[in-house]
Amino acid sequence: MASFKSLCEEYFGTNDLYEVLGIERTASNKEIKKAYHKLSLLVHPDRVDESQKTVATEKFKVLGKIHSVLQDKDKRKCYDDCGEIDEENDSSFNWMEYWRAIFKKIDIKDIENYEKEYIGSDVELRDIKKAYVGTKGNMDLVLEMVPFSNCDSEPRIQEIVRNMIDNGEVEEYPGFFNESKQKKTRRRNKWEEEKKVAEMIDRRALEQEIEMNKEKRLKGFADLIANIESKYGGNAKRKSLTNGPKSTPKRSAKKSKK
Repeated sequence: MASFKSLCEEYFGTNDLYEVLGIERTASNKEIKKAYHKLSLLVHPDRVDESQKTVATEKFKVLGKIHSVLQDKDKRKCYDDCGEIDEENDSSFNWMEYWRAIFKKIDIKDIENYEKEYIGSDVELRDIKKAYVGTKGNMDLVLEMVPFSNCDSEPRIQEIVRNMIDNGEVEEYPGFFNESKQKKTRRRNKWEEEKKVAEMIDRRALEQEIEMNKEKRLKGFADLIANIESKYGGNAKRKSLTNGPKSTPKRSAKKSKK
């Protein structure tokens, strides 16, 4: 089983817990929580493409563990003094529930707002640089590692990396800029297929929600009728909500006696 520090190194390029969160060692609990929240939004398993879900889930677990260490006074002191982290088996721990207990429930609007804030930021540039260097210019892996990126992001990411190369920040990996047409096509086809699946899942979820709301409205209307009847109508019979009013048969006129 890989050590926790090796997992930090694998998924974030460093085994220093403070560096993973991008904070100083003197950071307050509030700053730790804020950094954890921002990073966890980027890799939240429910908010990434299907192709990124496995890696995102592992990153999400690592971030949860880091927060649990640094927000605990005794665990943090042990880490600061000796660099030690409790290596107990957390495989069965529910880090999603841990996250939900700390933060409010997020919706799609929260993610969209953060996406706007993230794209073009220093944080994104750092992530692109780390992904490019760490994968030696493997575009497939870069797109998996950089949040909110997909096949449509490739030209922009390549331009960013080209600027880094020109500035002497990173070395050039020719394969990053000279991929075969077949490889690009294969990656895009995979992305398009995953996109269709995701849209289908979203559509089904929406249909289920509409149906549930419909049932709630019908129940609410039925309850309203029942309340009105109990207050004003005595034992009056309710008309069906689905059938129209039944026509009352006409009485035959009685002949008057002479």
